[in-house]
Amino acid sequence: MQKRIRSVIIPVILSLFIVSVTAQNSVNSPYTRYGYGDLANRSFGAGRSMGGTGIGLRSSRQINPLNPASYSSMDSMTFLFDFGASAQMSWFSDGTNSQKDFNGNVEYIAMQFPLYKKLVMSAGLLPYSHVGYRFGEAKNAEGQYYTESFEGSGGLNQLYAGLSVELWKKRLSLGANINYLFGAITNSSAIVYTSTNSNYVQSAKRLKVKDMTLDFGLQYVHPLNKTDNLVFGLTYTPKKRLNNEAYEQVTSTETKIDTISNARYDSPTGYGFGASYVRENKLIVAADISLQQWSNASFGGKNDLFNDRLRIAAGGEYIPNLYSRPFLNRMRYRLGLSYTNSYINVNGNGYKEYGTTLGVGIPISDNRSYINVSFEYVKVKPDYKTMIDENYFRMTLSYTFNEWWFFKMKLE
Repeated sequence: MQKRIRSVIIPVILSLFIVSVTAQNSVNSPYTRYGYGDLANRSFGAGRSMGGTGIGLRSSRQINPLNPASYSSMDSMTFLFDFGASAQMSWFSDGTNSQKDFNGNVEYIAMQFPLYKKLVMSAGLLPYSHVGYRFGEAKNAEGQYYTESFEGSGGLNQLYAGLSVELWKKRLSLGANINYLFGAITNSSAIVYTSTNSNYVQSAKRLKVKDMTLDFGLQYVHPLNKTDNLVFGLTYTPKKRLNNEAYEQVTSTETKIDTISNARYDSPTGYGFGASYVRENKLIVAADISLQQWSNASFGGKNDLFNDRLRIAAGGEYIPNLYSRPFLNRMRYRLGLSYTNSYINVNGNGYKEYGTTLGVGIPISDNRSYINVSFEYVKVKPDYKTMIDENYFRMTLSYTFNEWWFFKMKLE
């Protein structure tokens, strides 16, 4: 009974903690000035170290919100809890100037448990997007000297609850997430002239979102033999017009204008396909491809601000010997690669992201719970050479807690 109580109390305490820190910036990039900002990585634990894969991953020891069909892989006597935090070092360069920043924040918190023999529920809180930037410079136009500055903060969060049901002989599973998308994004700019007849123009924009979205997933397991399986996954996210409150306040030396906007803001249609090869307790090789149709999504009533976002990822996990005595043989070694094109469109240009990941899963006690450590390096390559070039290195630390939830010990 004590273990069951502890299993409930710990997630509740940490849930309250994460709510208190979600307003903190975990990114610092001028590209987050556009759209909803930098879109967050939704993979947990093992998947994050494997290039951010997850659509075709199916494990009884990991929570995987990338495909809600994966929840039903757990047995009927287990409780899962996962909590992750990250730290990031970023480098920026425009060819002349360079800058280095450090950021960190809680990444996600989630739990998963059976409701019935073939029905499993998962719930958690994770980021949807991050906004964080601050930059400016002094300029001279036709003898007029002025300072131009830009600043932004905030982001959107996603509280989800999902169900997965096994439809056929541990082979076919269906799942769905209902997500509560919430948060606020603030962008401001200022132009201040330094001439004798000084004047200025300031603009402040704020977007607040509160709405529900849906995700659907399907997974099929094809056994090759007693230890080897192929897993195929599909995901679908329907487009949604988001309930929002938006305003823009423009202030100058002579005027002050408040604009309340009822313009349309959308989340995009999304499709995903993933596959993995699994040798039980030994090897996993996985690959994902996903497409988000941002070009059809409105932002502030405009439909030409974004590009479709394509993401390709691949990765693997290897366990030397799960049941051997040497500790290093029982660790899970992971690596991965990823490619993503940006959804933002800056004067007809965007950027590409090239990432590589490396990580380990460190077993605790009976090899059921794990501390997961992942290291990620991403190169942000802009389409146009005068745009800002970014590099960042991120470390994510997570704890996956695996408990015998309904198991009763028999005392002799």
